[in-house]
Amino acid sequence: MRHDAIVVGGSFAGLSAALYIARARRSISILDTGSPRNRFAEHSHGSFGQDGSAPRAMLAAARSQVASYPTTTFINEKAIRAKREAGGFSVELATGQVLEAARLVLAFGVSDELPDIPGLAERWGVSVLHCPYCHAYEFGGRRLGVLNVSPNSIQQALLIADWGPTTLYLNGAPGPDDASRTQLHGRGVAVEPARVTALHGSATQLSSIELADGRRSDADALFLRPWTRLNSDISEQLGCEIEEGPNGRFIRTDSERMTTVPDVYAAGDIARASHFVTWACADGVTAGLAVHRSLIPQLRKSGATACKP
Repeated sequence: MRHDAIVVGGSFAGLSAALYIARARRSISILDTGSPRNRFAEHSHGSFGQDGSAPRAMLAAARSQVASYPTTTFINEKAIRAKREAGGFSVELATGQVLEAARLVLAFGVSDELPDIPGLAERWGVSVLHCPYCHAYEFGGRRLGVLNVSPNSIQQALLIADWGPTTLYLNGAPGPDDASRTQLHGRGVAVEPARVTALHGSATQLSSIELADGRRSDADALFLRPWTRLNSDISEQLGCEIEEGPNGRFIRTDSERMTTVPDVYAAGDIARASHFVTWACADGVTAGLAVHRSLIPQLRKSGATACKP
């Protein structure tokens, strides 16, 4: 069956795009493997009307609402290949099934590449955290840490100091320059140069950080902005331009979320250097509206066929 659009990825960005395409009474297939990036967190914060909700519950409700539209189809399989065909695109699934559509929306998300430190991965999303706006309020006034993983870690430490007493763990890396050290001191941020060897605490809760010299530093939450990787190489298969961000690669798009390949759109974390649920949803809406307009010849923008360098 040929669809008007295929959405590769059924999390916040993909479902937001699908909802608007479905409401335009266009046929759409949503491909999803059921592994959203924020599946490790018990609660999502900062989303209008959904503050404190469980991410899985939010996605389940959204999926049910999108599925209620008769022109939508969900397929719980991974897309492994995509290519341009006459008048559109074909997408091959891991099962060998091939789907066709006039437009593609890429929303397959990214994965976090966590440092290989004992005790870190099992606390990810609970007491080892990515975004202070999403999670720091719940640790307000408690002992906070920032793990140095990139040059942006200093900026993260300066920011997080608003939520509580903060220590920047250099993890054996060279110390900050004089200007940065002055800024950190001005914000009351302590600097710990030793390498971090392990995290300790009860179950998924953090209580202390073990250092290479045997000392333990008390901490209730540790923040880091990890490097990310795209969950699929489909964008490269199609020839979409990829940009290097401060903590990972992302797909270049224009203001309507079209990539550098005509009729291929990208939304969510794969198309931004900064990641929030609300931005993912907004990008999905933008892409969904653009897809629908592009399917109407009289409304298709003259000359705006792809994101231009």
